[in-house]
Amino acid sequence: MNIKLRRAVKEDCKQLLDLIIELAVYEKAPDEVTVTLKHFEESGFNKYPVWWGFVVEENDIIIGFVLYYIRYSTWKGQRMYLEDFVVTEKARGKGVGKLLFDKLIEEAKEKKYNGIVWQVLDWNEPAINFYKKYDAKIENEWLNCSIEI
Repeated sequence: MNIKLRRAVKEDCKQLLDLIIELAVYEKAPDEVTVTLKHFEESGFNKYPVWWGFVVEENDIIIGFVLYYIRYSTWKGQRMYLEDFVVTEKARGKGVGKLLFDKLIEEAKEKKYNGIVWQVLDWNEPAINFYKKYDAKIENEWLNCSIEI
């Protein structure tokens, strides 16, 4: 594969949103993606961005990406929160995920965050097995909570 890893730019947002929808379909929640392209772009590429990311592309087509933001823990301090980690189905098993995850770890170390946190669905065994290769601590005692406003 002739691939390139780079930081996400505003021009990537349409392709990223398409992959986010692909992820939502995989996670059995296709109707949950309600963010608009305009809001998505503005959130990542305005004067005060709230998210950052990296992409892997092959022939100018994004085949994987990670999107993160900074979370503050009163117990731990600044931590990177991995919001999305997507590799297209055709690119899975070819090292794209490792390339992205390793870059995310490198970024967290460079920025001096003290950890990376994320969520994984309990039925997503391929993802869980991938994270276990990094000795990830997978908790089962915390329940997700949210409200719509």
